[in-house]
Amino acid sequence: MDIKSIKYFVTVAEELNITRAARKLHMSQPPLSAQIKSLEEELETELFERGRRHLRLTESGQMLYRKSKEILSLTENTLADIRAMGKGMRGTIYIGLVQGMAPDIAAEWFAGFIGKYPDVRFRILDGNTDDLLEKMRSGLIDLAVITSPVDDSLLHNFRVGEERMTVLMSRSHPLALCGSEEIKLSDLEGENIIVPSKKSLIETIYVWFRKAGVEPKIVCEMDSYLDAAALAGRMVGVSIYPRTAYVPNDSLTFKYIEGDNRKIEYRFVWQRGHHLSKIEEEFIDYVQECIES
Repeated sequence: MDIKSIKYFVTVAEELNITRAARKLHMSQPPLSAQIKSLEEELETELFERGRRHLRLTESGQMLYRKSKEILSLTENTLADIRAMGKGMRGTIYIGLVQGMAPDIAAEWFAGFIGKYPDVRFRILDGNTDDLLEKMRSGLIDLAVITSPVDDSLLHNFRVGEERMTVLMSRSHPLALCGSEEIKLSDLEGENIIVPSKKSLIETIYVWFRKAGVEPKIVCEMDSYLDAAALAGRMVGVSIYPRTAYVPNDSLTFKYIEGDNRKIEYRFVWQRGHHLSKIEEEFIDYVQECIES
């Protein structure tokens, strides 16, 4: 399996028609069909279900399509970066930003670094912490801002900010009517609870509750802050999320969780043992200077 066969497969997967795919690739249909058949034989699985007029991706084909798009993206990015290396301090920095305060924290870095090196560009990917770490392992990004805890044995990291955790709830929820801006974890006993999908953060939330002598009733794990807020507003449960998850609207409010340690840290990370480009190393130094100043 080489880059050419991957490009052929992706084109067929997107067109779901050999004739159209061949036309798009400026080749005839028989060689393209032979390439796809050869790829299926090499992988020892069918990639397409073949109908009279249209194709449909099998489960194996869907997985190969997702991975192939990542491979092609990584290939194009690598070639562009290598060409840029010979032209001084220019190129693209691929960085992931977790939901929450990370975009606000990073905005100042981006503006300052571009001011210093006008030929630099940023490609920003978002997602939850687990998504971004998977993108880093796949080579789609080299740097990221994620939430703690962080595995120090795998990642270089340093702290870039923190944020208090809150409980998002419907304005009509009984807990929303209390006068205090803080609530205790014990107040959430028996409540349906919605939490971020990051495994290590869920474990931290369990520890918080158990130290308070309460067993949390977690009913839903979600990637999206906005979706979690929407469910809380519709009384599905209460959502434990960082402060920035709260978007002011008529149906939703929030309370801080009582306790100085009910916070999450944002950390800048990159893989140990992974080679970084000169421009990425320069950016890391720049961010550290911003944090220390």
